[in-house]
Amino acid sequence: MTPQAAAQQLVEHLGEGVGEPAEFRGEVTMVVGRDKIAAACRFLKEHCGFDMLTDLSGIDNYGEEPRFAVAYHLYSLTHRCSLRLKVLLDEDDALVDSVAGVWSTADWHEREAYDMFGIRFAGHPNLKRILMWEGYPHHPLRKDFPLAGLPADLPATAEEAGRVETANMLGGPYFSGPGQRGTVSREPRQYDTAAEQADKLSSPNKAEPV
Repeated sequence: MTPQAAAQQLVEHLGEGVGEPAEFRGEVTMVVGRDKIAAACRFLKEHCGFDMLTDLSGIDNYGEEPRFAVAYHLYSLTHRCSLRLKVLLDEDDALVDSVAGVWSTADWHEREAYDMFGIRFAGHPNLKRILMWEGYPHHPLRKDFPLAGLPADLPATAEEAGRVETANMLGGPYFSGPGQRGTVSREPRQYDTAAEQADKLSSPNKAEPV
């Protein structure tokens, strides 16, 4: 079984709602309608040997329509080959069926996509945030989420609960202002010891050792 053969079998089995496979640098990708994704995954697992879901990830194509996508990376331990499925979702209706009933590992992957992108998975057994806390109002991996973050109330259970505030990016590890030191010299983790860091900060113009 090859990815191309599995893709062709999937097209023949499901018909409409499954796009023709596209191959790029040896990788095969198929766009599947959201109403067919669960059936497609089950068929590929039970009839084509794709017994492992190695990853499921959200994608934000900000500025394009449809804005969101979910990518499913499948692998066959028997045939030692990979196949990628992709579902496209509109921003105002980012909902797709869960495949946690096909591969149990999809449980946490789907929770992460929900947490970070706001993509919802119908039929998921426990769709709640996995990285951020319940009640957090934002989705940090959306491309319109600012690098500095957004203010939000911390959960009441947090020690010394307060608010998450935006970061001061000027002078931080990502941006430089006019006349400021470069990102490398502002990164404290570049030093092996505290003495090295103190020495560099006290003599910022000292030449770097080669």
